Amino acid sequence: MEIIAIVLLVVTVVFVVRTLKVVPQQNAWVVERLGKYNATLTPGLNFLVPFVDRVAYKHSLKEIPLDVPSQVCITKDNTQLTVDGILYFQVTDPMRASYGSSNYIVAITQLAQTTLRSVIGKMELDKTFEERDAINAAVVNALDEAAANWGVKVLRYEIKDLAPPAEILRSMQAQITAEREKRALIAASEGRRQEQINIATGEREANIARSEGEKQADINRAQGEAAAIVAVADATAEAIAKIAEALRQPGGPEAVQLKVAEKAVDAFGQLAKTNNTMIVPGNMSEVSGLIATAMALFKSADVPATTPVRPPNTTR
Repeated sequence: MEIIAIVLLVVTVVFVVRTLKVVPQQNAWVVERLGKYNATLTPGLNFLVPFVDRVAYKHSLKEIPLDVPSQVCITKDNTQLTVDGILYFQVTDPMRASYGSSNYIVAITQLAQTTLRSVIGKMELDKTFEERDAINAAVVNALDEAAANWGVKVLRYEIKDLAPPAEILRSMQAQITAEREKRALIAASEGRRQEQINIATGEREANIARSEGEKQADINRAQGEAAAIVAVADATAEAIAKIAEALRQPGGPEAVQLKVAEKAVDAFGQLAKTNNTMIVPGNMSEVSGLIATAMALFKSADVPATTPVRPPNTTR
């Protein structure tokens, strides 16, 4: 009896194990019934028919990174490149992932390598370094279209490394160095050119400002001289008018006679100081005649004040 009980216990345990299935989160199990696809188990507790149903495939629904092995690709200009990358995909249809391909991981890896060789073969060497995003997008598009039949969604592809041969690297480095030296020379020449332009512009503006200043100074000087001449003329005219007005007053002629006599005496005195020879009139009465002549000129309205007066005859 004990043996029968043990057997029944074992059968019960096996029955329970085969009947109850707990699927973890983010997983999907494919169940076959008598060798044919029956259902896909979702996360949680699931029930199966013992000895009839079996779990044939287990898939993770998480995003899976897949390292694509490095390979040698030939560019459009016949240059070899060693390229490797990483691919991210996710199982979206567990049934197709189970029956669409015998090994969808190997299929995706091989397709990624062949697509990458095809894309790089259409580009020149320089473009492969500049168009990484375009290469990645082309690989993803090609893989996503083919992987749809495998129940897999290709999310993205990233190139990890592009390694040309050592000779090409040296040539590229020399080219980059030459290009940088060229840019440096061009920048230096542009700087010298701009410096010369700035110097010439500054000198031209300085000359213009200097000439404008000289011009304004000449104008100001001319205006000042003109104003001085006008002021002297006005003062002279006013003085003459005052003298004429004074002559009309009582005692005016006598004052003029006295002034003329003083001037004459001063003039003879200056001659005596500056010359060894004394010049005196031959007749002292001629001094009074000179004064009378000057007074006649003052009184005459028709004779200009600037008319020269002929001196009387003098003797040495």
